[in-house]
Amino acid sequence: MIAKGGNKMGLDIAVNGVWGNMGVGFAALLTGFLIDTLGWRSAFWIPGLVSVAVGLAYIHGYRHKMAPKFISLKPAMSDKPGHDSTDVARQRRLLLIRISAVIFFTTAVSSIIFQGTTFALPKVFAERLTGIAGSATMIGWLTFVVFAVASFAQIVVGRLLDRYGPKMVFIAVTLIQLTFFTIVPGTFDWVALLLSLGFMLGAFGQIPINDYMIGKIAKSELRASVYGARYIVSFIVWATVVPMIAWVHLNWGFDALFYILAASASAIFIAVLTLPRHLPEPA
Repeated sequence: MIAKGGNKMGLDIAVNGVWGNMGVGFAALLTGFLIDTLGWRSAFWIPGLVSVAVGLAYIHGYRHKMAPKFISLKPAMSDKPGHDSTDVARQRRLLLIRISAVIFFTTAVSSIIFQGTTFALPKVFAERLTGIAGSATMIGWLTFVVFAVASFAQIVVGRLLDRYGPKMVFIAVTLIQLTFFTIVPGTFDWVALLLSLGFMLGAFGQIPINDYMIGKIAKSELRASVYGARYIVSFIVWATVVPMIAWVHLNWGFDALFYILAASASAIFIAVLTLPRHLPEPA
């Protein structure tokens, strides 16, 4: 619904992402509060009821727009391409394959970073911020503040995407991640809190980039299918990251997890170097 093109598509995707990440932040805040006041079970059923209510309201409000629409895809009539046209088309196809491979590879690896940070951060704070956070509610507040502040990195990234394109922005974001993941191990209290804000700025700032690239290179009639495939990749990786976090933490602690996330950021950095400076528009 958002990636329909235009000169401000990066900003539009980023604004939508901020709302999503604020939800992640409020989840930490609300969960800590509910645990301390009503017990851990309430942290499941109260948000569950609210989610169902919002879903029903969405269906009611948009029921007139939910009728299926069929798109007629008629082949374009054109002369038979010559040798030069065929060569140009082949080069364009190879370029799109390369960009698509980078998108899906970085989607998979960035899902490790996103899930590894958002899922583990409250537990990291519970272990590392004992000097400044003594309750689940306080941990939730600190997690919320970090998530809320870091989510607005997407606005900056969205504006930069519209101005400079994805390659240089992607490189900058991965370097931020790599730097903070490397130096956060072994830190505690205020230092750990500030460094956590740094790597969350990188983790959240990366979110709009792949969606922006898909919106730019995919044809309009195929865009929804490409986004669907991208989310399949994300959810499969997310499902494997949760047990990985538990296993790594049990055997080596969170410092080892941060080094794994730093290696993931390095892999993304190398992949992004293969991107062209400017994305080709859909034919």
